[in-house]
Amino acid sequence: MNLDPALERLLARPDIWQGKGGENLVHGEPTGFAALDERLPTTGWPRGGLTELLPTRAGIGELRLLMPALARLSRGARWVTWVDPPHIPYAAGLYAAGVDLAHTLVVRSRDGRERLWALEQALRAGTCAAVLGWPGELDTTAARRLQLAAEAGGSLGFLFRPPEARDEPSFAALRLALSSERGGLTVEALRQQGGWPGMQFHLAATDLFPPMVGQEETPAFARGRAN
Repeated sequence: MNLDPALERLLARPDIWQGKGGENLVHGEPTGFAALDERLPTTGWPRGGLTELLPTRAGIGELRLLMPALARLSRGARWVTWVDPPHIPYAAGLYAAGVDLAHTLVVRSRDGRERLWALEQALRAGTCAAVLGWPGELDTTAARRLQLAAEAGGSLGFLFRPPEARDEPSFAALRLALSSERGGLTVEALRQQGGWPGMQFHLAATDLFPPMVGQEETPAFARGRAN
C-alpha cells in the first residue's frame, strides 16, 4: 500500500502511538531477560519487525542484550545474519554466549546503498531468523522498506543507530535507547508497537554478564575493524 508522503512522515514520528487491538498483538521472541519481557507489549523482541537500539556509545552491552535470543535462534534452521558490523565478530565470544557459529553469517557491503539492499534482502528472504545491521543514515523511505521486509520474511531485525537518531522518524516496531549505569544497562522505550513510549528500567550487570564457571568474560567483537 502506497501512503501519502505527508501521512508517511506523520506515522514515522517517534511521539506518535499507533494503537492496536490486543487480539492483533503478536507475541514476541523472548529476550532472555524476564524483567524486559514483562515490560514489552509483545513480551519479547517483535517477530516480523524491526527493533532499533540506540546506545549512548558502542560497547555498553547492546550486544549482550541480544545474546540469549541469538543463541537460541542460531540453533534453529535459519541464519543469524550480521550486515556491516563495525568490528569483526569474535567467534570465541559468540561461542561462549551459546551462539551456533555454523548458522552465523557476516555480510560486508561496499557502500551505503549496497548495505541497505543487503539488509532488505536478508530480512525479506525468510531464511534468516535474525538480522543485525548497522545502517548508518536512514531516511523514512528506507526505514519503512526495512520494516516491511521484516514483516514479509518473519525475521527479527535489529538496527544499531547512533544516539542522535532518537528524534528522527522511525517505522520500527520497537525502539530502545540504551545507556550505561552502575555497570548495567538502562533501557528506555522511545517507541513500542501496541504500547506507550516512556517505559524505563535498569538491567543489572549481573543479568547482562552472568558468571560462567571456568570461563572469563569474552567480547562479541574482536578488536579489529570489519572494513
